[in-house]
Amino acid sequence: MSAENQQLVNVVIDGKAIQAPPSLSVIQALWHAGYPRVKGVGCLEGVCGSCRVLVRREGQEKVGMELGCQTLVEEGMQVLFLVFPNPTHHHYELGEIKNSWDVQAEFHRIFPEANSCRHCGGCYSACPKNINVELGVKLAGEGRFREAGELFVECIMCNLCMTGCPEAIAPNHVGLFARRVTAYFHARPSNLIHRLELLRKGELEVDCNSPGSQPDNAAN
Repeated sequence: MSAENQQLVNVVIDGKAIQAPPSLSVIQALWHAGYPRVKGVGCLEGVCGSCRVLVRREGQEKVGMELGCQTLVEEGMQVLFLVFPNPTHHHYELGEIKNSWDVQAEFHRIFPEANSCRHCGGCYSACPKNINVELGVKLAGEGRFREAGELFVECIMCNLCMTGCPEAIAPNHVGLFARRVTAYFHARPSNLIHRLELLRKGELEVDCNSPGSQPDNAAN
C-alpha cells in the first residue's frame, strides 16, 4: 500500500504535532508534513549520524535513543532531535606516528580518559546500533586495535555513546582511531601489542632465567 493510501498516525516531533503514514521514518514524516529537506548534512550527503533522536512511545514511560532515519512513526509517538557539538580535544595525525610500535603510547596520549572507564554500560545502552561500545574501548586500551575496530564497523558517529559516558571518553572516536591505525599500519598481531602494553604498565614480569630465555650455547 502506498503512503498516500495509508491511514495517518499522530506524532509529535520537536514539540510540533504532525500526521504521517506509519510506513514512513521520522525524517520522511517531516518531509511528508511539508518541512523542507536541508541539503548538505546527514544521509542526503552520505554522512550518517545527524538524525539522533529521543523517542517515547505511547503508553511507555521509558525514553530511548534511536535514529530518525530508521525509526518508523507510530500513533502517539513523541520525538525530540538531539543536537550537541562534536568533541574537539582529540587531535592526531597518523603520519606523525613513526611506526606501529608507537601506536599504543599515542593512543594513551590522545585518549587519556579511556583508562577511566567505569564499566557502567551507559555507552552500550545509548548506542542505536547495539554495538558493544564498552568492550571496544577496553580492547583499544589493551592495544587490541584490530579487534576494537571490528566492533565499531557499524558505528555511524552519532555521538550518542558520549552522552551516556560519565567520563566523557567519546567511545566512537576511540573506535574510529582503532579502525584508522589498523588500516594505516596493518597493525601487528593484537596479542603481541597486548603483551607490550602489559610490559609498559609493569604488569608482566619477564624471567630472564626461564628455560628458553637465553641463547642455546650448545648450538653455537
